[in-house]
Amino acid sequence: MEKDRDDTLASRISRALAERIIHGELIPGSRLGQDHIAEEFGASHVPVREAFRKLEAQGLVVSIPRRGVRVASFDLKQVREVAEMRAALEVLALRHAAPNLTSDVLDAAEQAASDADNAKDVRSWEEANRRFHRLIVSTCDMPRLLTVIDDLHAVSARFLFIAWRAAWEARTDHDHRAILGALRAGDTNEACRILERHVQWIGRAPMPQSGARDDEGFAIVG
Repeated sequence: MEKDRDDTLASRISRALAERIIHGELIPGSRLGQDHIAEEFGASHVPVREAFRKLEAQGLVVSIPRRGVRVASFDLKQVREVAEMRAALEVLALRHAAPNLTSDVLDAAEQAASDADNAKDVRSWEEANRRFHRLIVSTCDMPRLLTVIDDLHAVSARFLFIAWRAAWEARTDHDHRAILGALRAGDTNEACRILERHVQWIGRAPMPQSGARDDEGFAIVG
């Protein structure tokens, strides 16, 4: 029973810290103090260490000898690596999900696409965008694959919030509509082709940021 409590507490701590990292409240390189976090959550060091392990598996923190656990930094190469991984795994999930997608699921995905198009801020867009991508693969019946994809979306979200640190620009995502159109038409190959291209665009398009060098901004649009 005590172990179950620690596991639950570790999950709660890791989720809370992940949100802070993803939204830029904890900046790259900042140290996560085990004592401080344990005190904040009223926990022993055991669930805090387990939370750190979960965050490290997600690529959100790194454990550095003699320097402790720190928020992971990243560069454009890592952004593109995550994009390639997401493209491959989301296409795999979609191929398995497509035969099981119902009208209700596709309608929910269409609503998510509309919510993303109408988002007034980056957080609202990210939530709706993640919801769209999760819905179209939700019926793949491959829970381990979905867990990995969820982790990659968390990392993508972190890139997004840092990339759009200056200002948010609303956009209409035509790829989302095209994916839905192909799925409704029963053309899984076309839906997968569009999805793969769509996700791989992450980090390859310059982000419209006035006065920034090419390596200072990159698009997170998938």
